[in-house]
Amino acid sequence: MTERDFIQHNLAALATSAAARSLTDDAAVWAPPLGRELVFTHDVLACGVHYLPGDPPSDIAWKLLAVNLSDLAAMGARADGVLLGLGLSAAEGDDWRAEFTAGLGRALAHFGVALWGGDTVTGLAQAVLGLTAIGNVAPGKALGRSGAVVGDAVWVSGRIGDGGLGLAIARGEAAFDKALLNRFRRPTPRLALGQALVGVATACMDVSDGLLIDADRLGRASGVELAIDIEAFPVSRGATLDDRLAAATAGDDYELLFTAAPGAPVPVLAAAAKTPVARIGTVVAGNGVRALAGGADITPRRLGWEHG
Repeated sequence: MTERDFIQHNLAALATSAAARSLTDDAAVWAPPLGRELVFTHDVLACGVHYLPGDPPSDIAWKLLAVNLSDLAAMGARADGVLLGLGLSAAEGDDWRAEFTAGLGRALAHFGVALWGGDTVTGLAQAVLGLTAIGNVAPGKALGRSGAVVGDAVWVSGRIGDGGLGLAIARGEAAFDKALLNRFRRPTPRLALGQALVGVATACMDVSDGLLIDADRLGRASGVELAIDIEAFPVSRGATLDDRLAAATAGDDYELLFTAAPGAPVPVLAAAAKTPVARIGTVVAGNGVRALAGGADITPRRLGWEHG
């Protein structure tokens, strides 16, 4: 299938927004909401790095969209549209592309986001898939990593370590559990929670590379230290400290890590957003992150996933 045929027979059916101009022009044209600030993000999924070659194409499409929307959630933004960039190899034939397109359509509909355009290229040794997500937020209200102050409470949404467990299942290294496998292949961006935290959270980011390494990044951006109680966050499997450290250093959770004043109505906002949250620590003087168990420092040398 040629690039033109792929666009006309697969992707064009998803580009129903007026901004996409039926994918017949060189670029999308979108009128943003009046008086709002725009938020942009771009993430890449590489075959063999972010997903396995045997993963279902529909799930790969879902994940590609979800990881980008998770970045918008961390900024408190509402998602509007996406631009798709597909670098494909010979392994992604017509059937793969059809399944990918169907999965992308379901994901776009589920999250209420529009496909505005993009580009495709073939002939790569392995697939590299990119997506740019565009959203909006009230002026001056975008959440960031640099606002945490000493005394703030540290919170996280959902369960930590599920993405890592799902990857182990996908590799055949752990007992099968469909829910955990889906947590790796089909993560859920916490868009409603992110928007609910605008004006309440002092700092926020998504957990993509591991709870501890991302807490370290947030702490350093804010010039403080996040003291994390390693026994406080929910996990699906394992009860030992080693299990919990493994969960806290695994990636692919796409939960929100955030700080807020001690009296902030976080549980009420989270309940309204239908997202479970747990208080997992306190912001203290310092720089980075410290993992604690029973008051003892058990911070591992490896905090999480880093490319290179």
